[in-house]
Amino acid sequence: MPYRIATFALGLIIGGYWLRVMRMARKARQRTGRAANLIPREPVGRLLRLLWTPIVLLWIGQPFVAALVRRPPVPLRPIWANAWVAWAGVLVAGVAFWLTRICWRTMGRNWRMGIDPTERTSLVVDGPFQYVRHPIYALSQVMMVAAVAAVPSPLMIAAGASHLLLLQWEARREEAHMFRTHGDAYSTYCSR
Repeated sequence: MPYRIATFALGLIIGGYWLRVMRMARKARQRTGRAANLIPREPVGRLLRLLWTPIVLLWIGQPFVAALVRRPPVPLRPIWANAWVAWAGVLVAGVAFWLTRICWRTMGRNWRMGIDPTERTSLVVDGPFQYVRHPIYALSQVMMVAAVAAVPSPLMIAAGASHLLLLQWEARREEAHMFRTHGDAYSTYCSR
């Protein structure tokens, strides 16, 4: 029972994270007429979103399956069910979500999902961004690793590995975009 409660709590945290992302995209649409690049204009961004959508849905849903389904299908069945690990995952994911909210607040109106080559946002270099170039991506990776440790089903492990790889790819694409957009200012920021 403690394992099921922990995985349910984890599902609430991850679901809350993505609900917040959707709310921010909706607010951006109300402000600018565009949903913060939720559906990217550029083809590679659209492909990434297509690849990421099932990963995110599994990431949100898998903890609830572990909490609520007695005998899930083998691909969704955790390899182990350790309450201590699950509660540690809840703690880590909760802290990562809280820190991500600080990052989102720091970005303010400059927050976007991915790259829109037609839009120029300000270069954010303060708050958590003064220490880490991609703190939101780093915290997303931490949340995913915590979820995989808490609910290590074969599909969750595959989703976690895919998420980490896609985030690395997106970070590299974003860096190239920032160099094109902000030039020397971004180069100076990176060197710090």
